[in-house]
Amino acid sequence: MVPYKKKLQIYWNRFKTHIKAHVEVTDVAFICLRIIIFCGGVGWLIFTEISQKTFEHVTSIFLFFVVYSVFIYVWLFFSPKHKSLIYVFCLFFDLIFATVLVMATGGFDSQFFTGFYLITALYSFKFGLVPGIIIAVAAMLLYLLSGEFDLQKLYWTDFSVRAAFMFLLALPIGILSQELRRDKAKIENLNRDLEKYIEELQDIQGKLIQAEKLSALGRMTADVAHEIRNPLTSIGGFARRLNRKLPPGTREKEYAEIVVSEVDRLERILKDVLTFSREAKFEMKYHDINKTVKESIHTFSGVCKEQSIKVVEELDVSLPEILIDNDQIRQAVNNLLSNAIDAMSSGGTLTIRTYMEEMYRVDFVVVEVNDTGPGLTKEALNMIFEPFYTTKEIGAGTGLGLSICKKIMDEHNGLILVNSELGKGTTFKMYFPYQSREDGKKINCWEFNKCGVEKMEAGAGMRCPCYPHYGRICWVIAGTFCGKKVSGAFARKLRDCRKCRFYQHVAVKKDL
Repeated sequence: MVPYKKKLQIYWNRFKTHIKAHVEVTDVAFICLRIIIFCGGVGWLIFTEISQKTFEHVTSIFLFFVVYSVFIYVWLFFSPKHKSLIYVFCLFFDLIFATVLVMATGGFDSQFFTGFYLITALYSFKFGLVPGIIIAVAAMLLYLLSGEFDLQKLYWTDFSVRAAFMFLLALPIGILSQELRRDKAKIENLNRDLEKYIEELQDIQGKLIQAEKLSALGRMTADVAHEIRNPLTSIGGFARRLNRKLPPGTREKEYAEIVVSEVDRLERILKDVLTFSREAKFEMKYHDINKTVKESIHTFSGVCKEQSIKVVEELDVSLPEILIDNDQIRQAVNNLLSNAIDAMSSGGTLTIRTYMEEMYRVDFVVVEVNDTGPGLTKEALNMIFEPFYTTKEIGAGTGLGLSICKKIMDEHNGLILVNSELGKGTTFKMYFPYQSREDGKKINCWEFNKCGVEKMEAGAGMRCPCYPHYGRICWVIAGTFCGKKVSGAFARKLRDCRKCRFYQHVAVKKDL
């Protein structure tokens, strides 16, 4: 008994969901009016003195009305996607019903001629102005047909008045219907935009929470690292002095070397932890990115030779200088090269490219590092930039190298993307946004939008990352296409940059 009730409940819930999803106010109105018409027709048959022949004709007409109405709503229930087509068929049958009913009950003298008014009004509201006028014309012609075109029974002026009322119904109701549809479409668009903005707010809130967690973790980690670093320095210093004084070949010498090696490893880990956790001060200057990349390649050239790794350089010498902190970018490139080399312990090909690429209607200077190692799984790709996550063996890395790269690229208002295929290798791309100095002399976003960020106090409080160097490409620096954590919240003002007038003028129309 219980499972049976559960099944009924499930079916009932599905039915209610289906009704809520597809039934509109007009559908309910049509159903109610059909019930009223049927009840009125039954009452007319019962209480009106008519001949047996007329009674039989009208009864059969109302049976026809019931049959096609049931058929229409069953069809509508099982095929709600074809609602417009179904209502066209419904209109056709309703016009036939009204015509035959008027014809059977006296033609021009029939009391049911108002059915043509009702059909005109309802379907004008359903389909709009132009279809409503066409329906009024059709209703007028069918009314003539139902009266067998006998204008002697109904004077032409009386017929003209009745016909005019059909158009008087079709015109205002059709106009009202169009306005309601237009307003409904606007409301639906606003609801979609609102849902999108709510999702963006929730996303930004999540990012803020994550950033706050990372900030707290960074502060705690930095404090712990500082506390560990002082005694570790003492241990390392004494271990190195002991190692120099102990005679070779002894067990004590071996122990001292192990201590020195482990202290060196811990110091490297602490260095990475402090680099990741502290707020670095960046000195942004215009540099040749190729020079920075060559310096990093030179650093690892010896290791590459030892591991039989072929180094391929494809550097575009025509690239413009970009605004970077040379030391920080050198560290980011070093981390990528180190990871690529570690992934090819048995040899392979390390390819480093620099080139210009357009993305989001902005020019980016790209540094690409490609290896022919084993590649990364999808799970690893999703976690690759998380702090302390590593695919290396325990003790071989801290899991902070790529997190540091991501942090450096965030501070440079850029992007770092990764693509990997198992068995073929991994490619990292660092995207640096480029705005020419000539473009910088044109009107900037803060001047166009008058947000006031160029003022000293506003700039310090709001910290818009576009100011003062990226005022012509703000949508990728701090807007919709920004890859940073939460700093885009200010400039985007929780809107889609593609709808911004400044974006439309600069990126799309290119007339500003």
